[in-house]
Amino acid sequence: MTLEMWVALGILTAAIILFVTEWLRVDVVAIAVMVALMLTGLLTAQEAIAGFSNPAVLTIAALFIVGGGVLQTGLAAAIGQRILKVAGSHPGRLIVVIMTAVALLSAVMSDTGTVAVLLPAIISLWVSAKISPSKLLIPLSYGALLGGASTLIGTPPNIIVSDLLREQGLQPFQFFDYTPIGVAVFVAGILFMVSIGRRLLPDHKPKQDVQRVETPEELLSLYRLPDNLFRLRVRRSSEMIGKTILESRLRQDYGLTVLDILRPSPNGSDPKDSLLRTKRGQGEFSSTAPSPDTTILSGDVLVVQGSPNDTAHAAAVLNLGVQPVQGRDDASLISSEVGIAEILLPPRSSLVGKSLVDVQFGTVYHLTVLGITRPGVEGSLDLKETELHFGDTLLVQGPWNNILDLRDKRRDFVVMGQPEQILGAPARAKAPLAMLVLLGMLVVMVTDLMPLATASMLAALVMILTGCLSIDDAYDAVDWKSIVLIAGMLPMSTALEKVGLVDLAAQGFTQGLGNFGPILVLGGLFLLTSLFTQVLSNTATTVLIAPIALATALQLGVRPYAFLMGVAIAASMAFASPVASPANTLVMGAGHYRFSDYIKVGVPLILLTLVVAMVALPLIFPF
Repeated sequence: MTLEMWVALGILTAAIILFVTEWLRVDVVAIAVMVALMLTGLLTAQEAIAGFSNPAVLTIAALFIVGGGVLQTGLAAAIGQRILKVAGSHPGRLIVVIMTAVALLSAVMSDTGTVAVLLPAIISLWVSAKISPSKLLIPLSYGALLGGASTLIGTPPNIIVSDLLREQGLQPFQFFDYTPIGVAVFVAGILFMVSIGRRLLPDHKPKQDVQRVETPEELLSLYRLPDNLFRLRVRRSSEMIGKTILESRLRQDYGLTVLDILRPSPNGSDPKDSLLRTKRGQGEFSSTAPSPDTTILSGDVLVVQGSPNDTAHAAAVLNLGVQPVQGRDDASLISSEVGIAEILLPPRSSLVGKSLVDVQFGTVYHLTVLGITRPGVEGSLDLKETELHFGDTLLVQGPWNNILDLRDKRRDFVVMGQPEQILGAPARAKAPLAMLVLLGMLVVMVTDLMPLATASMLAALVMILTGCLSIDDAYDAVDWKSIVLIAGMLPMSTALEKVGLVDLAAQGFTQGLGNFGPILVLGGLFLLTSLFTQVLSNTATTVLIAPIALATALQLGVRPYAFLMGVAIAASMAFASPVASPANTLVMGAGHYRFSDYIKVGVPLILLTLVVAMVALPLIFPF
């Protein structure tokens, strides 16, 4: 090996170590790889940054926006709910319907988005059908992964291998080229899950019906918030006058959360910060969403959440008047501007092991935590002292924009469900239009009327221009971490090919397995890809292994399509670890799963898909 080979191998090894350990964010690692390739002279500056102009990267970014429009308008939730209505209560039929529903959605949008949309509905079946969520949620996640492998736009690896063929001057994969093998693998996955897999899954009966709700109103009822609401009037002699909400220490000293401030306003005034206006006895009040910096004034009426004893204690010490709660006070928690939602902590969340006080949750995220629930633990946990665990669910209240901002922090939070108030009536009315845009994009892609990047970017633009989502929402819909990861790792693939490591790895495959025929080489590539995708992202895995698969096929003198299709399919088979895919992570806490549950069910399924791929791919794409 040459010096350049050793340098490139060292950069790749360091990147893999950082990906696995997550000492740095994956997008930071990708940028570091680009810089290292430039500093070492393995690539020119133009070659190192070429990933950001790659058509595959632009296509994936545009598809995030299209998927965002489908989610924002409630189209995905409506489709999923209608499909689930035919499920009934038979466990086998439920698994078939759930996996089919999520596969259909994930074929045209992100795996994680489809699972997040359908998760609350699946958990609600514990109530209606008396079936443990642990019997249904891994099939939900696996169905999303299998469905994403069935179309060109279902998952980034499919787009990456197709673009690699185009770059080599070969015919790229078309929209439905993935469908025959995708359907074969999907059918095998369903048959496995309704027979063997169903028996391998644990049967955890939840002690409480957590995460079974979908709308903010149902969350209010579940957490019994109307029963915990009280009014405190700030008297003229109260020591709280002039203090901010934070300085009043209502939360720290008395366990009270200020949810709303009713402030007397002159007749005819229309304060800019007023979210709604209501008549309250004598005079007119404006309702203002509080923040830690909001100053308390004389005559303010604070709508607080807490226990009766804590409320009485605070009133006595701070010279506050206790007023009877009004029937509409709970409505102040939800409006077109503010609302409540449940968020789940994934295993790698930076909040795990810390309390809300430690992370200064309210100050950092501008939201109020109203409750903490933990699988297997009855009741809500203490908000100040509880050390947060993986799988905890936080009920948060505050502006919808701040709740939606948590969706961009995927390492730390998963926002549950698709609350209707997030969408707003105008957005929900755009659902038929979003359906037309999505169908139009699919027709253009299937008929090959224009390049994939052009079709996807046109669809994204139409989604924005028609109001299915705003330009700000479009930026939020893009998973920029994934975009930077792809754009940053594509130059690594270029460098490996440039210094000869790709050909060297291909020679290893050819010499080690080539004598046994291309089918065994295909099996080796499939196993290597599926192994890497359990610890790396499917995108990074594909970027690294797809060039090796192409070079191996060329050295063997066979057509490369079966090899590259095998790599793309294997990259989606992230079944054996809860951290191999965000979809797996999302269901872990709700299903009370352990790491061993994924290994027990996922490894046999990976081996089954290996057999199916080795049999079907040579028939669909002859060598």
